[in-house]
Amino acid sequence: MGSSGAQVVIIGAGVVGASVAYHLALRGCTDVLILEKQEAEVSGSTARSAAGLRHQFSMSTNILLSRYSIERLRHFTEETGGYANLHHVGYLFLVNDAATWEAYTAAAALQRDLGVHVELLSPAEAARFVPQMVIDDLVGATFSPDDGYCDPYGIAMGYLRAAQRMGVRIRRDTPATGFVVEAGHIRGVQTRQGRIGCDLVVNSAGPWAGEVAALAGLAVPVRPFRRNVFMTTPFPQIPGPIPLIIDVGSGFYMRHEGASILMGESNPAEPSSYNTTVDWTWLDQMLDHGLARFPILEQASLAEQQCWAGLYEITPDNNPILGRHPDLGGYVDASGFSGHGIMHAPASGMLMAEEILDGRAHTINIDELRIDRFAGGAAGTERNII
Repeated sequence: MGSSGAQVVIIGAGVVGASVAYHLALRGCTDVLILEKQEAEVSGSTARSAAGLRHQFSMSTNILLSRYSIERLRHFTEETGGYANLHHVGYLFLVNDAATWEAYTAAAALQRDLGVHVELLSPAEAARFVPQMVIDDLVGATFSPDDGYCDPYGIAMGYLRAAQRMGVRIRRDTPATGFVVEAGHIRGVQTRQGRIGCDLVVNSAGPWAGEVAALAGLAVPVRPFRRNVFMTTPFPQIPGPIPLIIDVGSGFYMRHEGASILMGESNPAEPSSYNTTVDWTWLDQMLDHGLARFPILEQASLAEQQCWAGLYEITPDNNPILGRHPDLGGYVDASGFSGHGIMHAPASGMLMAEEILDGRAHTINIDELRIDRFAGGAAGTERNII
């Protein structure tokens, strides 16, 4: 469509939007324009992620998204020229109640059926990872050595730069302010700079996806929630590497970040907001939970200047919303990842390219992730949530 428009407009230059753009271009659809509301790409939730990668989900679709994505990230540099910086340190889930343990062992069986290497550990076996770990109340633990963490900024920029080399364009400081709809079909995006004509729009606006959808008259249940990440100063008392460890009962998690410890915990009582300032009032409760399981953290010092907060884009069932919207032609959702956008970006980009170019995603069946699942009740809720 030339400089004033594009075949496909992608709203949001985070890791998911970047992956969609890359996978479209890889298949020859290069008339793609990414609109980023900030002055720089990859400056929102992607850059503020805790960067986890895991196969240990309770739903088969999420396991398949992880399996595909993590395998692609193993070869990210040779594929895109970017850097994923994978650290396969594993994920360790510590479980302290019988009912939860039953659910996690069932999930582990499903993960194994789908080709994931996952182990069931006794409390004593789990204790080997961290000195002085309290295990008296634990029932067991699940561990996958193929899980770990990555560099979200490197992945997003790798996809963006590769897409740009193939002809994809980016407009920064250009938020979408509305849509042009004719005969039930998207025909353009309104911005402060004017109208941008297009045939199709991908909403990958992350925590803002619900607001972007509302501009088109659509109710897409994605809401933003703050997540705080705290860092210690270098802490050799916990020698590395350790897995990304989740104390399931409390929600406390931690992993190494260089020589320091990165840790966090969601506050279930905090209302939805776009606030990305660190909530220091939440620190004490998080630390209480962390110290109860890992008393050695009492010896650590907080690196206050290195702590940050970001936003999760949460849906009612903790699953993303992917695919064409049945009520508006030319509109595609790729949002609501509920904290899993980094790890599922490679698969989601590939699947949305299929959805757009082939008429329907087919490498992985995403029907239970489509927006219409909410019309008759969610198809299933992801239980393995941090």
